[in-house]
Amino acid sequence: MKKSSIVLIVVLILVVIVGFAGCGKYNSLQKADESVNEAWSKVQTQYQRRTDLIDNLVATVKGAADFEKSTLTEVINARAKATSVTIQNTGELTQGKIDEFQAAQGELRSSLGRLLVSVEQYPQLGATAQFGELRAQIEGTENRIANARNDFNTVVGSFNATIRTFPNNLVAGFAGLQQRGYFKADAGAEKAPKVQF
Repeated sequence: MKKSSIVLIVVLILVVIVGFAGCGKYNSLQKADESVNEAWSKVQTQYQRRTDLIDNLVATVKGAADFEKSTLTEVINARAKATSVTIQNTGELTQGKIDEFQAAQGELRSSLGRLLVSVEQYPQLGATAQFGELRAQIEGTENRIANARNDFNTVVGSFNATIRTFPNNLVAGFAGLQQRGYFKADAGAEKAPKVQF
């Protein structure tokens, strides 16, 4: 065999090996990207659960008491705003979009909290079994949201670290994969709440 033929065969073998390695990296990055998509879907499911429960809570409160209309209106408006802030696809999971989504959900959580506190002024409402069940469901949903957000941040952390390391960063750039944003603590969360009796 000629020397040029041997060199050509070696080059072809190297190209095939590099191609397979690149395909393997690409596939593993796609799996990591899909893990982020799945975690985001779980977060959205828990927020949807909360949104669905709010309709039942508001209906129960309206039916059981002549309640403060401004508090109910605030909850209804916050729910509408929270459902209007959407992220169309997981490629939009930038830090800015997640912050916008989180701010809208924070307004809803805050107004819902005020509703639950205000209801305590109406003991006959708080004592109804239906209201008690809805309140327990909302508290459980808030815990599920916190868990889903933590799980999302864990998956995003792994994904971001993976696409930033060499040679994954080359394949990620070729595939158009970018870092994803995280959920952060709400503004003012670093301050301990004041408890007054």
